[in-house]
Amino acid sequence: MLNQLVRYVLAPLARAVYRPRVEGLDNLPPEGPVIIAANHRAVLDTAVISLVARRQVRFLGKAEYFTGRGLRGRLMAGFVDALGFVPVERGNAHAGLAALNAGQNVLNAGGVFAIYPEGTRSLDGRLYRGHTGVAVLTLTTGAPVVPVALFGTEKLMPRGSRFPRYARIGIRFGAPLEFSAVTERNLRARRAVTDDVMRAIRELSQQEYVDTYHRRPEDVRDEGIA
Repeated sequence: MLNQLVRYVLAPLARAVYRPRVEGLDNLPPEGPVIIAANHRAVLDTAVISLVARRQVRFLGKAEYFTGRGLRGRLMAGFVDALGFVPVERGNAHAGLAALNAGQNVLNAGGVFAIYPEGTRSLDGRLYRGHTGVAVLTLTTGAPVVPVALFGTEKLMPRGSRFPRYARIGIRFGAPLEFSAVTERNLRARRAVTDDVMRAIRELSQQEYVDTYHRRPEDVRDEGIA
């Protein structure tokens, strides 16, 4: 029921209100496993990707989103499931492995899995060095990587805001990147693949690139991100 509500009511309504500028959507393969690798500007990036993609897109989500009690808890669980979240425990020693396993399960089933290689949203508008999880996923599953650039989403819900605002936003899908020719699985190979993905995102977004990992302030919380 909630899946239908999000797909057939909320998604068209949001597209009509915000009228996002969408470019290159045909670059998203219509079937088969696909990894979406996007820059991360705002907490609502996940919703924007879900609303414009023609396929169900899966993201990592905090396990507690799915474990609430009572009617409110059930509604929250149903809503985040409808948006495409996959529950993963975070904040423990096994979180990274659990995140990769969740992504592999989606891809092995022929689905679309989205990942933010920066690991957290950028608070200064720059694009930061990517973590190698995206490389592990593509090298393990053989799924192509579609680079994605989001624009203006940081204006939808600025830091400290409780409700979305109106803002013109855009999303640009790049050509799929294939890494089937990469036979190595070592750190050097994973780093090279990740850097290729980040280079493609930078070309789409035209953001200033910073070749260091982004460290988020302690008071900034993120949604499901890998």
